[in-house]
Amino acid sequence: MTTPPTLPKSRQQLILAVLLVSSLLIWLDNTILSTTFETLADPVRGLGADPAQLQWATGSYTLVFATLMFTAGALGDRFGHRTVLIAGMAIFGAASVWAAYASDASQLIAARAVMGAGSALIMPATMAILTWTFTGPARANAIGLFSASAGVGLAAGPLLAGVLLQHFWWGSVFLVNVPVVVLGLIGIAALVPNFRSPTPRPLDPAGLLLSISGLAALAYGLIRAGQVASWSRLDVWAPITAGLILLAAFVLVELRIRQPSFDPRLLAERTFGGGNAALGLLFFAMTAVGFYGAFYLQGARGFSALEAGLASSAAAIGVMIGGPLGVRLVRRWSLRPVAGTALVVAGLAMGSFGLFDLHTPIIWNEVVLLVQGLSIGMVISPVTAALMNTLPLERAGAGSAVTNTVRQTGSVLGIAVGGTIMSIAYRRGIEGSLSDIPSPAQDQARASAELARHVAGTINRPDLAHAADNAFIHAMHVGTVWTMLIALTGAAVLILTIRPDRKPTELEPEPVEILEPAAG
Repeated sequence: MTTPPTLPKSRQQLILAVLLVSSLLIWLDNTILSTTFETLADPVRGLGADPAQLQWATGSYTLVFATLMFTAGALGDRFGHRTVLIAGMAIFGAASVWAAYASDASQLIAARAVMGAGSALIMPATMAILTWTFTGPARANAIGLFSASAGVGLAAGPLLAGVLLQHFWWGSVFLVNVPVVVLGLIGIAALVPNFRSPTPRPLDPAGLLLSISGLAALAYGLIRAGQVASWSRLDVWAPITAGLILLAAFVLVELRIRQPSFDPRLLAERTFGGGNAALGLLFFAMTAVGFYGAFYLQGARGFSALEAGLASSAAAIGVMIGGPLGVRLVRRWSLRPVAGTALVVAGLAMGSFGLFDLHTPIIWNEVVLLVQGLSIGMVISPVTAALMNTLPLERAGAGSAVTNTVRQTGSVLGIAVGGTIMSIAYRRGIEGSLSDIPSPAQDQARASAELARHVAGTINRPDLAHAADNAFIHAMHVGTVWTMLIALTGAAVLILTIRPDRKPTELEPEPVEILEPAAG
């Protein structure tokens, strides 16, 4: 039985830099896609994607990401987390090239699903390697820097997308991933030890099948509700019901396995379970906010992609500042008051978009996004650090897989529910303005505000474009209420489940096996 040796500090810092590059790749891609929604929806400059296809372009990624992560954790324990990280980076890079040259929305959705598989291999491996590389306060600081890297990705993504969309075609926003992948692969091969558990968990094909089919059926039903503007149809409630049954069966199967890839028992621990539930609800709300944010700036307000990227950078700056700040404040005042208060503020900031309209001075958008980003950063970093510190080292892969699966499940539901609520509210808002519009044009105008504006330009009806803008604002207001309530529910869960004086605890290193990089 061996314990992980203390690596030289210089090598620890280089490993952290490599892991930050790997993490940056995922955040960069997510924010780039959100900035590209308006272009992808354009039938001339993009793919003419309708709202459901845009939901699936995001949902297919997060769905595969969520359901493969616990399997990725088991693969890392078995074959080494460096091996899994390399495979994930390679898959992500190849799928990015496929996405860049997709000829229609269906191909883009498929490519995004494969990118989700790459991300599922990347994320648990990076967190497990980080947990084994650092201990004590250094681990909390490293996790804080992870949130800062997320902020860099959030900031760089929209700006980079704006520049690329201004000079190149939409596919260029995916090709930008390739050099980041190459840089990351070089660093991983040269610097990162191949940590793995001495008692690898068995793979879980039954759990994988139940989880991905259950979450896919649930997401399909939720997104279908937005397409047909009804919750009562058979093709809506039947897949939702089937999805819930399959997910319940997944939990039961995992509970019967001695060493499950996704261990629901971890969620029974008060801090770990409550913290994960709060983070899942936060990511639900964050994804919903991001879905309509780009359409508000580029569609309703008429900003270019670059201008929208600049306008949304305040949120990224807030996350960059909030992550390390949250970790420091928790050391002084403990987790519950800091993270609980920050999550309440984040929810109220999301809800304040319900006061925005077509003429709101953009400075208020910047103020709200800065506060929102700062609060989110102050939640994610310290809560994640506290969750990982509740687990022994040999469970780091399993714990990080559970944490990230919960987050991405929240994202899947956020894009499905948030987009559907907005689609239904938009249809109800635009319906009264379509009575004298030709029937084929009515169907397009009902689909989305982007298509309505395109139809308005084609048939020379500026009043229809104005009605579409107003209908979108109405839908955004409806969506912000639900988003705020979800975030505030997360704050309540966090406050109720985190003990008043709970602070991250030191854990002694557990036995692990280390496979050093082979020479050459």
